[in-house]
Amino acid sequence: MASARFRGAWVLALCTTAFCGFSVPAMAQDSAETAAVDPNEIIVSARRRDETLQDTPIAITAVDASMLENKAAVNIGDLQGAAPGLLITQQNSGAQAANISIRGLTYADVEKSQTPTVGVVVDGVTIGTNTGQLQDAFDIAQIEVLRGPQGTLFGANTIGGVISITRTKPTMEPGVKAELTYGRWNTWSAKAILNYGDGENWGIKAWYFHNETDGFYYNKTRDTSAGWSKGDSYGASLIYKPIGSAFDAQITVENVEQTFDPVVSNLANSSEVFCAFEPAEECNRNTTTDLYTTFGAAATSDYNAPNATLQMNFDLGDVTLTSITGWRHSREKQTQDFDGSSVDLYYVDRRQHYTQWSQELRAAGGLFDGFDYVVGAFFFDSNYDLTQWSRVFGFSPDVPPTEFDQNPQMVEGSTTSYAVFGDFNWAFADKWRLSFGGRWSHDNKKLTNSFGQLGLIGTGDANFSKFTPKVGIDYRPNNDTMLYASWSRGYRSGGFSPRAATAETASTPFQPETVDAYEIGAKLSLFDRRLDLNLAGYISDYKDMQQNLTLPGGPTGNQTITGNVPGGAIIKGIEFDGSLRVSSRLRLTASGAYMKSHFRNFITDGVYGTQIVPFDYSANRLIYAPKFTASLNADYEVPTSFGSVAATAGWRHISPYDEQISAASLTPITDGSGNVTQVIVNGNDPRVRTTTQDLVDASLTFNFDLGDKEAYFRVFGRNLANEKTTTHAFTVAGLWSFGMALEPRTYGATIGFRY
Repeated sequence: MASARFRGAWVLALCTTAFCGFSVPAMAQDSAETAAVDPNEIIVSARRRDETLQDTPIAITAVDASMLENKAAVNIGDLQGAAPGLLITQQNSGAQAANISIRGLTYADVEKSQTPTVGVVVDGVTIGTNTGQLQDAFDIAQIEVLRGPQGTLFGANTIGGVISITRTKPTMEPGVKAELTYGRWNTWSAKAILNYGDGENWGIKAWYFHNETDGFYYNKTRDTSAGWSKGDSYGASLIYKPIGSAFDAQITVENVEQTFDPVVSNLANSSEVFCAFEPAEECNRNTTTDLYTTFGAAATSDYNAPNATLQMNFDLGDVTLTSITGWRHSREKQTQDFDGSSVDLYYVDRRQHYTQWSQELRAAGGLFDGFDYVVGAFFFDSNYDLTQWSRVFGFSPDVPPTEFDQNPQMVEGSTTSYAVFGDFNWAFADKWRLSFGGRWSHDNKKLTNSFGQLGLIGTGDANFSKFTPKVGIDYRPNNDTMLYASWSRGYRSGGFSPRAATAETASTPFQPETVDAYEIGAKLSLFDRRLDLNLAGYISDYKDMQQNLTLPGGPTGNQTITGNVPGGAIIKGIEFDGSLRVSSRLRLTASGAYMKSHFRNFITDGVYGTQIVPFDYSANRLIYAPKFTASLNADYEVPTSFGSVAATAGWRHISPYDEQISAASLTPITDGSGNVTQVIVNGNDPRVRTTTQDLVDASLTFNFDLGDKEAYFRVFGRNLANEKTTTHAFTVAGLWSFGMALEPRTYGATIGFRY
């Protein structure tokens, strides 16, 4: 009944607001650059060129700074459900780690050798791993969510899409923005940005952000709050634009420091081994309200991540040259009680380092009237190392894993990639435009696995190359209507299994996976451009899908390897988003998506008893692939004698989705002699499935005009309906299960000023 009710609400919202239209508006951050365009038009750079949102023939949602500020967003995870088919949840096995899914394409793994399916790009630099993707929401000018494969311009490992984050540039004028926030769970943050410059030649921006919280979990064993965190981010950005020159450069240097409690909730049940050792009250718990009471031992994660970006542009008139150089480094030291119980069953100490360099060179311009292009080359290099000490069935909570485990697992890996690409637009006839392009990518992957006293287990070295084309056509019968269709291919590189524990599995690479995406869409501007409505329908053909598998072998008795599922999956969906400017005071925005997906011949090896036999997962759901998502938001601002008052309210609906390929139950198929020849998996374990989420957020902001300065006071609430469910959940080879909880109802207040 509940599912039908919410589905009905989704349809009602679609029907009643279809006359209003919906898109998430965003304004270009630099007013000087947008003064020549309609102030209601949204400028995006999704195709590495500035164009209006309604002129861009791809499915894209743009989110501006005011939307994030009004809802007191902490990080980009607060965008979950705001764009059609977008999920962003936190993965606490790594710092700033995110599980991101667009149109049902995701890969939830924090190991540095495993690449994301959705790219996060910050000021033109791709973050090469899930760790670091959960970016802070302060000091953001615009976020563009590009749905569908983006391999032509953004490279490999963007088969699901791209989240492109643009931070504010130095204003080149004296200015300050600072704010202080306090909320539930003794959560507080202090943030400040300072700008200075000569107004036309150079400018510098410096910032410092601090966040901390006691956490919303309660640890019953230790009688204390759990899930605490503390983070600091600081840095500076210098922009230089020589007067009378066509050259500009911006260099940004930043450091992120984070310390947090990587708490997990115990989801083990009586069918799993660990429950035989745990107190009865700690097993067979529900995946809603019980999540917030935990029992595990104290643990800490320390994360330090400096990074730097240099962007240079040179406008030669007919062509603009762009260079973007990026460097990121991270150091992590994390202990974690993975079993989540009061008994010492599985506790780890993970220490790792990661470094990436990237260089992109682009040229953009026009060959002749009606024909423009972006061409370029890209280089990427990364190296990482990991050492993990494990205390398995230790029953020795006072002995550090580094002393308990004399045979730690050690992994070293590297990636070297390079690519050339081109993207072209040709207005070949009146009202018609052809878009086409492609990217050739080459990746070299190396990985070495070893165990302390056993030494080298195995090593792998492999090369992967792929050409990923794209072609599309759009038709504009008038200035307010665009119809388009496209086909694109996405590619995600192969590699080696970081958890492999035998020579054979460590040296055997898994192969690349691809997605062929077919899309049609319409972009409409109606009622004197007060209404923008964007529609899209798509089919994604997912081939050679990479999935983690558990097999016997190695010093610990079993190992997790990554393999390919040739059958892959088919994903189909329809989406809309849009906005209505009802008046100068009231703006309505909304989005919605319906998605249908299924595996094709998902058959792979698994362990049944003591045998390795084919397991058929074809009946299982894809993970992070909800059937329905929808959002509806209203922003209303009223002028007052002291300034203005702005009210914001929003609703986000996310239907249930699974978070791991797992097994609810197994049905063995036998031959005439009684031998098991195949095992049918009867869906994913229900413990890794979320509940229906209807997330309600609201805020009220009082803006005070103080001459050339502005002060503001905001009260806010998130998840006001107090939904409780998992944000990620895992079952582990019949041994135990664990998860992490959605932040429950929270509220607070912010005070700030700027000039």
